[in-house]
Amino acid sequence: MAMATDAKSPGSPSFSLRRLWVCIGFTGLFALILALLIALPILAVFVQSAGVSTDLWGHMARTVLPGYILNTLILLGIVGVVTLVTGVACAWTVTMHDFRGRGVLQWLLLLPLAMPAYVLAYTYTDFLQFAGLLQSFLRATFGWRRGDYWFPEIHTAWGAGLVLSSVLYPYVYVLTRAAFLEQSVCVLEASRTLGCTQFGAFRRVALPLARPALVAGVGYALMETLADFGAVRYFGIDTFTVGIYRTWFALGDPAAAAQLAAVLLLVVLALVGLERLSRGRMRFHQTTGRYRALPAPRLSARGTVVAWIVCLTPVLFGFLLPGAVLIRMILRGGTELTLSRFTDLTVNTFILGASGALLVVAVALMVIHGVRHDRSGLATGAARLASLGYATPGTVIAVGILITVGLTRDWTGWPMGVILGTTIAGILYGYLIRFFVVAYGPLESGFAKIGPNLEGAARSLGHTPLQVLRRVHLPLLRPSLLSAAMLVFVDITKELPATMILRPFNFDTLAIEAFRMASTERLDDAALPALVIVLVGLAPVIYLSRTIAASRPGHRG
Repeated sequence: MAMATDAKSPGSPSFSLRRLWVCIGFTGLFALILALLIALPILAVFVQSAGVSTDLWGHMARTVLPGYILNTLILLGIVGVVTLVTGVACAWTVTMHDFRGRGVLQWLLLLPLAMPAYVLAYTYTDFLQFAGLLQSFLRATFGWRRGDYWFPEIHTAWGAGLVLSSVLYPYVYVLTRAAFLEQSVCVLEASRTLGCTQFGAFRRVALPLARPALVAGVGYALMETLADFGAVRYFGIDTFTVGIYRTWFALGDPAAAAQLAAVLLLVVLALVGLERLSRGRMRFHQTTGRYRALPAPRLSARGTVVAWIVCLTPVLFGFLLPGAVLIRMILRGGTELTLSRFTDLTVNTFILGASGALLVVAVALMVIHGVRHDRSGLATGAARLASLGYATPGTVIAVGILITVGLTRDWTGWPMGVILGTTIAGILYGYLIRFFVVAYGPLESGFAKIGPNLEGAARSLGHTPLQVLRRVHLPLLRPSLLSAAMLVFVDITKELPATMILRPFNFDTLAIEAFRMASTERLDDAALPALVIVLVGLAPVIYLSRTIAASRPGHRG
């Protein structure tokens, strides 16, 4: 009897476990397990890196590691500055000014989102090389020959930084424009009545109010820069992602690769923490709910020309010119890609995209549902840890999965590699880690719009949480589910390093084929799969362009 009493006492282990079970529940526990599975390869990288240092790691620290750090910092600096200036300038121009063609520019500025950075690298190499269209035109026009003129080399860190900036500035543009649209007209009017010019209102009022969005947009761009593999590898720029791939698969040292990956993960974590800290310290609140059309002065003819130049320039370099070069490459030399080969690549890409989107959306849905019923905070914390996967480069995720496979085999003797080592399941696992937050965000926003009264009414009628999810939440979440699945599908279509590392033998996708052709300087053969990837990427751009303006409070159709 005493033992039974002790088991039920507040300090006993069984009481603590029972209390934890009451707080977290079955759905919360399920969400906790799923979130930890997503975060497992990221944690495995740190476990492996804590092992005995290898001679290769010491040699790399003395030789190539400083170059990795320097090149990565140069890329981050270029991308940070260019995306910030371009995104803010374009967002302010199309939001706070009225001119002919403004509506067209608003969605044109989103088009570079559909262009993967590695595709841009291929097209600009073809366009700017000695035998390319631009230099051939200059020689024909001015009668120049080789050695008569200087032409910048694009295969440098500066060239890679500009290429990445051309496709990443929309992150800053989208979030900054949304922040401008959400600002109350009363605040801007008050600044004008106090004597501020339009530029003064922008600098002193609108920009500080939009600063959290600016930090978030630049943060996303920098994370994508850290994660890029295809463009920097093609340009021959030694960054951390390239170094990790080379160390593991060329030099055959998993321990040194894990240590490189751990260093990169620390940089990512620092960047994520800095972004959240900056947004947390910069809280600006509207003092009124009065929203109406923002005061947009009508530009003169000269002002309209300037606005078009400002906004069309990044679109030209980030989408229109590369797209035209891709089409020219296809028409110029044709392609050696056979119809059967192209069909296989397309089918493989579609299978991975569809199955990956289904898996990621389903897991994100279950995790969010569990987090909503978790009163302990464990599932919520695990979900936040799992969300770091999007900021983690695909190369690091692939290495983390392979490390997990090896550690599981060493510790348990279970041949986990049969399931996750270079298999379709391994690729899907990598996609789940990389793109979990892509589905989590839209679904979390969708759940936030569902009032608790609906769930309470369903529970009062005797429905279980899973029945409430199936009968109440899923019908209401249909738009969020579709948008999340579409975003994940497109991201999977464009994903390169994780797919290339984890794929089974002789299993290629459009992205892998384009990269393989470009790596052997067969740019014309890389053009067709690259163009298909771009066309698929237009779907979320069209969706985003149709919804961003409607997100402003007070918007009426």
